[in-house]
Amino acid sequence: MMLKEGIPRHTQISEWLRDQIETGKFKAEEKLPSENELAKKFDVSRVTIRRALQSLESEEIIYRCQGLGSFVSDDRTSHNLIQLTDFNEDMKKAGLDATSDVRRFVSVDAPAWLAKRLRIEEGNKVVQIDRVRYGNGEPIAFDSTWLPILYGQLLNKNDLSDATIFDILENQYEIPVVKGCYRMSAESADAELAKELNITENTPLFLIDRISYTIGEKPIYYQKRYYRNDKVIYEMTLERSAEDKSSSEMPLKEFVPIFKSNK
Repeated sequence: MMLKEGIPRHTQISEWLRDQIETGKFKAEEKLPSENELAKKFDVSRVTIRRALQSLESEEIIYRCQGLGSFVSDDRTSHNLIQLTDFNEDMKKAGLDATSDVRRFVSVDAPAWLAKRLRIEEGNKVVQIDRVRYGNGEPIAFDSTWLPILYGQLLNKNDLSDATIFDILENQYEIPVVKGCYRMSAESADAELAKELNITENTPLFLIDRISYTIGEKPIYYQKRYYRNDKVIYEMTLERSAEDKSSSEMPLKEFVPIFKSNK
């Protein structure tokens, strides 16, 4: 595509991307070309591309996950695709009674790695919350969660025994949690995790790193959740429509935790 004179370049690029999305060339949940790829395609700077993407993001046509790229938004209510849930909701669906034991609730200075994830200055105050998460009284997971002080100061240690951070922020303060970006890996239990989860040291754990966002792409919290791998697995469902069978890409339809029984 050749850019026209007299019209801001970022405007032309955002219009081209909007047209590609509206005509179905980029489908819901599909990843867009990277900033570098778009910059080469249109022979412009990455700053120009970023402005074009910001325009589409402000209209909720796309969303961006830090470190992953830009994706086409979908109507999650209409399409019933992946839903962002909290621990209590997952437990309820599994027929388990969810409770939590808060082990640590303190204000700390954000180190550089955490400040980057929360988009705050290094050394800014954050609230750190460590919790053991139970299902029917059995330890299933251990969370470490860090919130910018703006959000952390709204929470109370005693409230987190039965309520979740999602629940408190959304229902008590009308701060919606609209998006979560996940990274999943395996890690061995150190002495502290082994003690908290009632397992032996060096037992493999399923680790989920998550950054949750509110409106305006503002990070609400960063969380590391360690699941006992003898208690939970995740099942994934991929689906493609009849007209898309020529494509090697299949959008994620379901991604849900399955909690194991001792029986």
